Amino acid sequence: MRLLNIFTIVAIAASITSCKKDVLEQIPQTNIRDDDYWKSTNDLKLYCNNFYNNYLPYFGGYGTIGIYGLDADQGSDNMITMSYNKVLNGETTLPASASSAGWNWDALRNINHFFDNYNKVNAPQENINPYVGEALFFRAYIYFSMLRYFGDLPWISKELDPNSSDLYNERLPRNIIVDSMLQDLDNAIAFLPSKTKQEPSRINKEIAMLLQARIALYEGTWEKYHAGTDFGVKGSDGSMYLNKAASVADALINLNVYTLDNMASGTSTGYWQLFNRTDYSGSGEVMLWRKFDKSLGITHNWHRYTNSGAGRGLTKNLVDAYLCTDGKPISVSQLYKGDDSLRSVVINRDPRLVQTIYVNDSNHVITSNQPSGQPNKVFTVPAFDQANEGKPATGYQVYKGHNPDYYQQYAGDQGTTGCILYRYAEALLILAEAKAELGTITQADVDKTINLLRARVGMPSLIISSITPDPKWEFPELSGIINEVRRERRVELACEGYRHDDVFRWAAAGKLIKGWQPQGAKKAQWTATVPDNLLVSYPVDANGYIVLYKNLSPMANGYQFNVNRDYLAPMPTNEIQLNPKLKQNPGW
Repeated sequence: MRLLNIFTIVAIAASITSCKKDVLEQIPQTNIRDDDYWKSTNDLKLYCNNFYNNYLPYFGGYGTIGIYGLDADQGSDNMITMSYNKVLNGETTLPASASSAGWNWDALRNINHFFDNYNKVNAPQENINPYVGEALFFRAYIYFSMLRYFGDLPWISKELDPNSSDLYNERLPRNIIVDSMLQDLDNAIAFLPSKTKQEPSRINKEIAMLLQARIALYEGTWEKYHAGTDFGVKGSDGSMYLNKAASVADALINLNVYTLDNMASGTSTGYWQLFNRTDYSGSGEVMLWRKFDKSLGITHNWHRYTNSGAGRGLTKNLVDAYLCTDGKPISVSQLYKGDDSLRSVVINRDPRLVQTIYVNDSNHVITSNQPSGQPNKVFTVPAFDQANEGKPATGYQVYKGHNPDYYQQYAGDQGTTGCILYRYAEALLILAEAKAELGTITQADVDKTINLLRARVGMPSLIISSITPDPKWEFPELSGIINEVRRERRVELACEGYRHDDVFRWAAAGKLIKGWQPQGAKKAQWTATVPDNLLVSYPVDANGYIVLYKNLSPMANGYQFNVNRDYLAPMPTNEIQLNPKLKQNPGW
């Protein structure tokens, strides 16, 4: 008789807040026989709980600042770390084993075990369906993670015996895998309750719709821009998936279940305030989030780093992307005041910029609510005096996601700022991008998507018929509306971990990454106030911008991304030896 391992979910309240008492009181023993389980819908609920706990990001431990460092950690043109990204520099090597490559199927085996057993439960189907929907969501979620990394994959929809010949199947083309994921999500959407009927903090119908739209947009643009290369899908231009992304995102928006937060807050920090709450249960925008709870010992350490540079920094490239308050790019706007200082670079700019980086304007608080009535600690200069894990990489320190409360920073590393995993703003951006790529976007589409995001921060509306040409558009070969939709996505989602995937799905690393030497802020603005010994490790280019990697020989000519190889990770060599049907990815 097979033993089923049921995870003891010691941190379940981090994501399942609504049923905390139920879960904590009814967690089964670590090992339970299958014939003793699968008796009730509560068994299904408990089994699904381990998906939340084990497969959604946690961001605990040291050195992480949650989602707000992902643009640097994953590698992108938005942010960098104190060490250059070796993947972007083409330094990835062939992994010898699956464990070192990420070719791991344990999560899918665990999920598929649910599908092999859930129908043993004797209960009304309408009570079972929500948990089936959750499991379908997580199977698509895990497969999407692997697709982005490896491309083609085997599709496994049942738990396989270790001796099964199915373990030695070939990898299926990526579009077949995507079709299977989208089908899983079609079923999940049918089975899951809407937000208004689902338990808080559990996957609902709308969250599944957002994941489906995200996957469809990813694959649609991947197939469009990688067409004709070894990474593309023969005979496909991606339009089928772009239409799917547009229709699902539009349907989600039209449900009017979610909305944007802080639309009428009347405060200049409404955007920033979205990202540092400890509780998102009342948010109309945050669709899925992970809760931290000090009473349960579920905490993080983000704010011991967000109060300085976090060993990361925004690039000049990202900062330059923010429009001026007249709706024009800095390359043509008369409102642009230059970037000689942090204060000048944010003057007359999209308000999201000043709410994303630290600025010495007396309004950017590093630490508040200090004991003994001490005054707030206010930002004046970047934390060049910190150790590498705390100092800024570019002079542009990330302020987005920072919680200034002293007790989030120093009280035994007991951070409880919630971790945003899915937010409604992405649905708006997906609809706008999918329709722009299809060439069907209208002003009405822009008004219900991009212009709502701009309205939140008081920026002028985007008018399709009067887009200001930007001589520094990243993609001059593409239409103005595609460029501006991509700009809006970059700015709205900055530092949240989207940019790496965007660059890869647009096949844009050859244009944006290869040969690129990341720049930061102008160093001269601090030479009079910061000791030379703290600035010596920050070399500059001929124009005075910090170029952190300037003196590193592997980066002498900028990133050496291999466009014929590095869009996908290599397969582990031992897996190919075990299964000759597995073929290596292009260029490896």
